[in-house]
Amino acid sequence: MSEYTAKDFKKGQPRWCPGCGDHFFLASLQKAMAEIGIAPYDTAVISGIGCSSRLPHYMATYGMNTIHGRAAAIATGCKIANPNLTVWQVSGDGDGLAIGGNHFIHTNRRNIDLNMILLNNRIYGLTKGQYSPTSPRGFVSKSSPYGTVEDPFRPAELCFGARGHFFARAVATDAPGTIEILKAAQAHKGASVCEILQNCIIFNNGTHESVHTPEGRAKNAIYLEHGKPMIFGENKEFGLVQEGFGLKVAKIGENGITEKDILVHDAHCEDNTLQLKLALMEGPDFPIALGVIRDVEAPTYNDAIEEQIKDVKSKKTYHNFQELLMTNDTWEVK
Repeated sequence: MSEYTAKDFKKGQPRWCPGCGDHFFLASLQKAMAEIGIAPYDTAVISGIGCSSRLPHYMATYGMNTIHGRAAAIATGCKIANPNLTVWQVSGDGDGLAIGGNHFIHTNRRNIDLNMILLNNRIYGLTKGQYSPTSPRGFVSKSSPYGTVEDPFRPAELCFGARGHFFARAVATDAPGTIEILKAAQAHKGASVCEILQNCIIFNNGTHESVHTPEGRAKNAIYLEHGKPMIFGENKEFGLVQEGFGLKVAKIGENGITEKDILVHDAHCEDNTLQLKLALMEGPDFPIALGVIRDVEAPTYNDAIEEQIKDVKSKKTYHNFQELLMTNDTWEVK
């Protein structure tokens, strides 16, 4: 495997607002690709429409800035046509879950071997500040001046409901955490979804303020690792325990709670019940879950299609167009 640096994947000068979360994520993606070690010419980055969808312009890989909401469809065709290509699909919460919502759920259901990145700033940034499918109820925006009267999508819930097999989450300003889940997504065989929490500095700054800084993540987030106890807090003083059919935050050392009572994270469990509960945790009562939440093996759509084509071809009496013509009656005209 060749050795690459982040510079090998860089191209152009990003044209995002200063402080935009897209800058942070782009740098992490380029570093992750360098560590993964797959050549730029064996990589494609596909996006839809939106601020985040400019990202392929700044990658020294194959890339395509497609049409609104269709990134997953184009990425699927790209992977099916060239199974050896590593395909990254990048969408914002509007592009990926509004007009692109149907493609999002079916890409997960089919388990196509794509790395799907959802950059979630809970706003339409490119079109200047309308609420998006992930904006919270009551959110005031240019398209909801009196507050939204609807509940948002929760990306993990959509992914799991569509029988998704990989879901991870990171904060854009946390480069090490972002790089780790991107590498895990690439290592996963099948559709992988990485939700990246980031701010829109202009239209929705502070939407993920509780975990924006290292200090905030120490207080308000839990980093999940497969096989490790689910412990968090500035001094690792809290843990997650089971209470009935739900979860509860317990302080280690109080009420007889020891580290042995803390739940151990199992990202590979096929039953997603506990994984979904972890993914849906939110403050102030619970920490926000970061890291790989679900990572389960399953057959992929593209492998199944490739095998099916081989099987059908092996049973045919013709293998090209000329042989096809000769399978019917022929006449020679003189």
